[in-house]
Parts: sequence; C-alpha cells; structure tokens
Amino acid sequence: MSQSEKQILTEKELQRKIKNEDKVREKEKKKQKALEKAKLAEELKAKQEQDGTKSTKKTTKKSAQRFDSEENPEDFVDPETPLGEKKKLSPLMAKQYSPEAVEKSWYEWWEQSGFFKADAKSSKPAFVIILPPPNVTGILHTGHALTSAIEDTIIRWKRMSGFNALWVPATDHAGIATQVVVEKEIMAKRGLSRHDLGREEFVKEVWKWKNQSGDTIMTQLRRLGASLDWSRECFTMDEQRSKAVTEAFVRLYKEGLIYRDNRIVNWDCSLRSAISKDEVTPIEIKGRTLLEVPGYEKPVEFGLLTSFAYLLEDGSGEVVVATTRVETMLGDTAIAVHPNDERYKHLHGKFAVHPFISGRKLPIICDEELVDQNYGTACVKITPAHDLDDFDVGKRHNLEFINIFTDDGKINTNGGPEFAGMPRFMAREAVLEALKKKGLYRGAENNTMELKRCSRTKDVIEPMIKPQWYVNCHVMGKKALDVAINDENKKLEFIQKQYTAEWRRWLEKIHDWCISRQLWWGHRIPAWYATLEEDQIKDFGSYNDHWIVARNEKEAQKEADDRFSGKNFELSQDPDVLDTWFSSGLSPLSNLGWPDETDDLKAFYPNSVLETGHDILFFWVARMVMLCMQLSGEVPFSKVYMHPMVCDAHGRKVSKSLGNGIDPLEVIKGETLAGLHRRLETSILDPKKLVAAKEGHAKDFPNGIPECGSDALRFALVSYTAQSDRINMDILRVIGYREWCNKLWNAVRFAMMKLGDDYTPLLTLCPENMPLSCQWILSSLNKAISKTVDSLNAYEFSNAANAVYAWWQYQLCDVYIEAIKPYFNKPEYALERTHAQHALWVCLETGLRLLHPFLPFVTEELWQRLPWPKDCERKASIMICDYPSPIENWRNEKAETEMDMILMTVKYLRAKRAELLEKQIKERLHTFALCENELTLKIVQSHELEIRTLANLSSLEVVLKGGEEQAALLARTAFETINENLKVYIKVDEAIDAEAEAEKIRNKIEELQKQKEKIEKIMGASEYEEKVPANIKEDNTTKLAKLLQEFDFFNNLYSKTLQS
Repeated sequence: MSQSEKQILTEKELQRKIKNEDKVREKEKKKQKALEKAKLAEELKAKQEQDGTKSTKKTTKKSAQRFDSEENPEDFVDPETPLGEKKKLSPLMAKQYSPEAVEKSWYEWWEQSGFFKADAKSSKPAFVIILPPPNVTGILHTGHALTSAIEDTIIRWKRMSGFNALWVPATDHAGIATQVVVEKEIMAKRGLSRHDLGREEFVKEVWKWKNQSGDTIMTQLRRLGASLDWSRECFTMDEQRSKAVTEAFVRLYKEGLIYRDNRIVNWDCSLRSAISKDEVTPIEIKGRTLLEVPGYEKPVEFGLLTSFAYLLEDGSGEVVVATTRVETMLGDTAIAVHPNDERYKHLHGKFAVHPFISGRKLPIICDEELVDQNYGTACVKITPAHDLDDFDVGKRHNLEFINIFTDDGKINTNGGPEFAGMPRFMAREAVLEALKKKGLYRGAENNTMELKRCSRTKDVIEPMIKPQWYVNCHVMGKKALDVAINDENKKLEFIQKQYTAEWRRWLEKIHDWCISRQLWWGHRIPAWYATLEEDQIKDFGSYNDHWIVARNEKEAQKEADDRFSGKNFELSQDPDVLDTWFSSGLSPLSNLGWPDETDDLKAFYPNSVLETGHDILFFWVARMVMLCMQLSGEVPFSKVYMHPMVCDAHGRKVSKSLGNGIDPLEVIKGETLAGLHRRLETSILDPKKLVAAKEGHAKDFPNGIPECGSDALRFALVSYTAQSDRINMDILRVIGYREWCNKLWNAVRFAMMKLGDDYTPLLTLCPENMPLSCQWILSSLNKAISKTVDSLNAYEFSNAANAVYAWWQYQLCDVYIEAIKPYFNKPEYALERTHAQHALWVCLETGLRLLHPFLPFVTEELWQRLPWPKDCERKASIMICDYPSPIENWRNEKAETEMDMILMTVKYLRAKRAELLEKQIKERLHTFALCENELTLKIVQSHELEIRTLANLSSLEVVLKGGEEQAALLARTAFETINENLKVYIKVDEAIDAEAEAEKIRNKIEELQKQKEKIEKIMGASEYEEKVPANIKEDNTTKLAKLLQEFDFFNNLYSKTLQS
C-alpha cells in the first residue's frame, strides 16, 4: 500500500471518528434534555400535590405541546445511508409509518451482506426452489408479484428455520413473445420488418431489448424484497444454459427420443413459424362472425359452411362437398365417401376433376374412419397437406400431399395461376366468386365451429405440412405420470390434490412434442444438413439421413466426414430455433450448472419444491419432470404448489395484450392516473386496445394508486391464495394492509415508549409468576406460532398470514397493550409493570420474527430498534435469526379460558353500550357482574382491573347469585348474559324494555341456528371426509360443539325470560 493510500485511509478514519464523536455528543445532549424534561414534570407534579391541585387534561395537553415544540424534526428522519451499508436509523421513531422511508436501504444491505447466498459446502439440510423465469418482454405485473411474494415467504421461513436455503433467479428468452414484441416495436418506431433488417441485425436488436427489460425485471424483484441468490442468476440463453440445451438435444437424439418428421403443424403466418398446441387458443364461433385478423384491413368472415360441386371426370354427374375453409379446395387431392353408403356406391373408383387446376384428378375413395354418413352430404373433400384428419386419410390411401400456402399465408403456385400471390382470406372470396361463375356454388349456411388462434399474435392458425423436430413423449410421459400416481413409487406430490387428476389427464393423452420453431430469436438447433453433390433433390432437408446432430460445427464436420467419406458435400446448420419450453424445461438441472458436475448440482439437486401458476402445469411442470428425469434419473422436485391466476378486479386475466396489468412498482410507490396512462402510451398496444385500457384505468383508479409499499402488496397477495384458482386483484385490499402496517408501526412505537430508554430485556421468562394478561398473551402467541408454522408446513399461506395477523391485531394490539396500560400509571403496580415490560418485549421480538417472511422490510426496521438483553449476541439481521417455535411453558389453557370469559364480557359490554347508550357512549359507566357460583366470582374479582380497563368502566361490582335482589333493585339497568354462569348489568339513564330484551335473545337464537345449519351442511357434504384437511375438520367439529352449547343455553334463557 502506498503512503498516499495510507494517508487517505487515515483521513477517512479521522472523519469517521469525528462523525461518531458528534453523534455521541448529540445523543448525550438529547439524553440531558430528556432528563431535564422529566425533572420539570416531577417538580410540577410535586407542586400540584403540595397545593392540592390536579393537572387538567388541558394543562397536560399544553405541557405536552410545550415539550413537543422542543422536539427536533430531524430526530424523526433517517440519515442518508451509503449504498450497501446497514441502514442508519433516526434517533426517534417517526410518528407515522412511511413505506418509502421504512423500505429504503435494507435490501441493498441484505444483498451486500450475503444473507441471500446459499453455501454448497454447508452441512445444513438443503432447501431449493427456482424462480419461474419471467419472460424478458417487458415489466413484471401483479401475477409475477404473487409468485415472488409466495416464494420469498417460503425461502425466508426456511432460511430462518435452519435450512441451507437457495432461491435461484432466472429470466427466460421467451422466443415467440420476445420476437413479436421487438418486431412490433421496430415496425412502430422505424417502419421496418425483421426481414428488412436481416437475421443478424434483428437478433442484435432483441439482445438490446433483453438487456433493458432484464434490468427492469431485476429491479422490480429487488424492490419486492425477493431474497434471491443473485450470485447464481441465470438467463436461458446465457453460455451455461445454452450448453445445457445443446447437450440435452444431442443426448435425447442419440437415445432415439428426438427425431425429424414431415407432419401437420399449427402454422402462424404472422410469425412464419410453427407453434405448439399449447400456444393455440380455440374459440367457438356460432354462425356467421366477422373477426379482425392481423394483416387484413377488413374483418374476415367465419362460421359459414360453404357447399360446392366437383364434376365427375366421365361427365355422369357431380359430387357436392362442404367446407368452412373454401380456399383450401385448391389443395384437395381426393373425395371420401363411406364404403357402406348406398347413395354413393356407384362412385367407387371414379374420379372428379378440379375446376381450377388443369390436369388434377381427385379419386373418390372409401374411408369409414373419417366419413359420417349422417353429416352434411356425407361426401368429404380431402386436403392432406392442410388438415390433421385429412393428413391421416392421405397416409392411409397414399394420396398426394399438396401445400398451397407460402410461409406468410399467401397462395403459392400449387394453388393455380388465377389465385397465386393472394393472401389466404382474400383468396377465400376469390374462390367463391370463381365457383359461382362456373356454376359450382351450392350455397352456405351458418355453422358452429372451433377457430384456432395464436395466443401471442392472434393470427388464425393454418394447418400446414412441414418438416419439424419432435420429442417422443410417450415413454417419458408414462414415467412422469407414474411418479405422481403410483403409491408404491410416489416421488412427486401435488400439494393441491385436484392437480393430480389434471396431471393424469394431460399425460395419459400426451402427443409427441414439436420443438422446432421458424424464428430468429432462440437456441439454434444443433443439427447440420449435408447437401451431397450427388443428391438428385437439392432442397434443404430433403433427405432425413443427411442430418448430423452434434454439439458444435467442428464435431458435426468430423461426423459428416466419416459418414460421407469420399463424397463432396456442403454442411449447413438448421436455421430453426428450439421451442422456449425446451430450455426452461431444463431449469432445475441447468440452473445448477448441468451438464457439468458442479458443487451446486451435487448439493442442490433435486430441488425441494416447485411453485408456479396452475396455467403452466403442462407447458412447464410436466416438461421439466419428463426432461430432468430422462437426463438425470431423478425427479427434479418432490412437491408442486400451484398458485392461483391473477386477474384484474373484473375477473379478466392480466395480460400485456389487454393492457390491464399493473406494474408492482406502481402499487409500491404509488402512481397518478396520468402516470398510468403514460405507461400505456409507451407500450405496443394497438390504438383500439390502448383506448380501452385507458378507460379501464380511469374507471378503476380515478385518483391514481396511492403509495402502498412492498410489504402491504406482498401481504395482500399471500392472503389472497385461499381463493380457488383465480384472484380478482383489488387495490383497495392492498391499501387496507398498508393501513395495518401503520397500526403495527404505531403499536411498536407505543410499546417502545412503555419500555423506556433504560429497559433491559430478559431472554427467559417465568409466566407462572406473571399477571393473567401476560400469561394469556404468551400462551396466545404460542398458539399463533403453532398455527403459523403448521400452515406454512402445509403450504396454506393464507392461513399462515391470517394467523400471525390475527395475533398482532386482535390479541397484542387490541387487548394486551390496552390491558397493561394501568400498570404504567400507578406506582402500586411496579411489579406488574416489570412483568408486563418483559412479556411485551418478548412478544414484540418473537412476533416480528414470526411476521418477517411476510413483511420483511417493516419487521427488519422495527426489530433493529428493539433493545437487546445484556451479554447476549445479537444477530446482524432479523432475516438470519431463528424462526419462532412453540415454547412448552408458555402454554396455559387456564389463562386462555379465563381471558376468554373476560374478553366475552368486554365484548358484550361494549356492544350493549353502543346499542343503548348513545348519550353515554364515551362515559366510564358503573357496572355489576352477577356470578352463578364461587368459581366464576373468583375469576371475575381477580380480573376486575382488566375488565374495567378494556370495557372503559368507572367501576365493576361483582356479586354472587345470592345478591341478585341487590342488583335487581338498582333502577335503570340493562343486563347482558355472557354465559350460563355470568350476567353483567350496566347502569343507564333510560328505562329498559323487557320485551325488546326478549326479542334480542330470539334474534340471537336465529343467528345461531343459521350458523349451525351452515356448518352442518359443510360437514355433511359428499367427500368431506376424504378431501378436507384434518386441521379444518377439527376446527369445524369444535365450532359446531360450541354453537350447540350456545344454542341450548340461549333457548333455556329465552324460556326463562318468557316465564318471568
């Protein structure tokens, strides 16, 4: 190290030292100021006691305002934190929760500290999930945010639970989707097609798009708090993943599982490529319908069955056929009839002549598999090159296969000179006119039909015969099915059981998979074609035995030299690319370095769980299982969790093509309506859809989207997972959880004030020595821990989120913090105050750890602010602490039973006050409790303070049943029955209507009857015992027993009321 470098270091250290000394002085100054305030307050109190005066609320408020005026606003603002350093917190907690302020700086520090990294050499048990790779076609929407929220909840929980947790980030090159997006953008901005640019230049443009979009996606994931191991980031077209794709293709080809064949494919004329069956969207057309089709100015007519005649060669008559695609008659090579149809037996062996193609004769063939004697004319035109069923007929009868379309959907020379060069749907109109001119048109009628469209381009699919590469899926599919349904060999579990049936349905009917695409963006197929000098047909790919599959061109050249030794040939690589799902299907292996024998592959394969959307069960999940089992011999993961599909608030699937998606950052940071519209304007939506998308935003978000923060968005999404297979995403729900984060913040802020600056926590508590409220909150926390962990283990994320939410909201905030307030106001409660402080700290610290996987940012910030026990090492971050587990000595059924009675009493008192006492709603009222026995009397007397505090009473007098006359003599009282052992009476200013009281009991009985019938209906449903989880059945049985007990009790009470 040079002297100058040492000097710079010294100067930095000096600056840091001065800064730290300034902080210490500032802290001391504030402490002194606080002491002076406290001293002043004590002097004021002493003076008031000496003078015999009391400080009024007004005086207290003025004093508080005077003290507040001395607060420095900067004390509530976090100092700037250098990127990657641990967040610097303000000396005082802000008075209101701000998502932007709270969520700032933590993620960069987590990442920089290596908290997300898994260690391949660790002795901890491995837990591995992979991020379903989002397409690099733009920004993530709320559907991706749901994936991130669920998976980050899982990985944070597992990391805190002692696992060597790895979450692998990846993005997908998305061949078709990305090419379509970039083509549209280039056309919109520069007026050029990809063919104008050429392959090399176009691919460069796509890489630019990928780098831009990929960076946006990674920024979004980080802002969502996704604790991905970024050191292992993957892209399906990076060097290692490309190596894996090539290796997989070569191995499968050599094993006879990949082959090339000439078959009917789903051809997209806009893409000029084959697409898979899974990328085709069938729509039902009911009669004549006009539809917009890409490339056509006018709508195209569908849903008509057109009849026309072929004349027989011998001049003896005609044969009438019918079709919904009349233009395909230009490729007809036969007419089929049923062999047993008496009407057409005289036609067997005859020929018809084509009206437009000179010299083409159509044999009339018999085919009982295809022809239905009762449908239409029972004469079927056969177009083997453009219809899947006709293709099979052509194979059976050795017919000619004539392709009449160019790759972009125009009629080629095979379709005749009259129509050559016409786009297919313009040719449809031209063929109809020509048939009419020749007197061959026989009419048209409405026809219900299924029309197939590409899910990406919306173009109408054209069946075309093309040579393609295929994966033989039958053997691999059977293996993938067996591991999920064979109880003796079950290695794959679907957490939601209904998807096992879906798995069976797909794999029992699986077809071979067409994996080649005529695109420019993607993995080039590692196959080279040798054109021999001696070949009679020079067209590329004409001879199947001329193909060489190899890992690279050098290897292909060597193999070709050996195979075609002594012959002259030219070697050319297949221009086609592989289906995107082929590369993403290798993700569990390739993300860990396969085909290389890496440390990651040894440590983390197979993966633990696959979490993804149910809509890609077959596209992705089945193909991963098939490919990875074949290549590794092991099932790639042991469990599959399928999350719901995210829709907008109106139930429509979130889609880039509709423009109804919301960028998660717009929810996290907030966005104006104008900002939402600006984003839409920069998209590639066509003008009509842009207008519709803007109108949708104006209706749904008239005032824009308020800032909600990442935590609130995550919690809302995870809470939604209890809904069936669709989530209708409502921003109002996210806003509600943002408000809850504010309540959480304020509760901890209040608690911190009650703990005080000098408080030192205890790590170990003795609940048996504590007040009831402390025993109860620890026992209820124990239950919340058990329920949360059990729900997480069962992948019931909504139940887990609700369990921890309910404890924080309804038990800690609404009850415990309120119940212990008296302990901090009077000196006689000094011991109780100490117990309350210790229980409060344990609840905050444990509760924040319990909540952390769901709300990582706010829990980290609040946890960092907590005081810490002496002589106890504090972990750097909450995310590397242990996840809570139940503690046996916190469990206290007695405390919970007693507290339940107290809370029920408080609930009924509050309800009665709200119902009867409009004028006295905020007054502290006098109340009596009438107990049926000594045990109830003892419990209520012991906890009179808690009841008074929570119900806001001035007093509570507890009397035994023998004192009923005393209570009844009190004028103007309203009573409420808590249970068979306890009634409470409130002193009111108005007379009580006895009939009205009886009516209330009757209403209560009716309400209980409805609840009872509802739960009995659920429990009596068919397959209830087989399909409903055990914990839910247990909850339902408990609820029913409680309802029956209450029902009997109120029935008896009603009878007594009528008799009195």
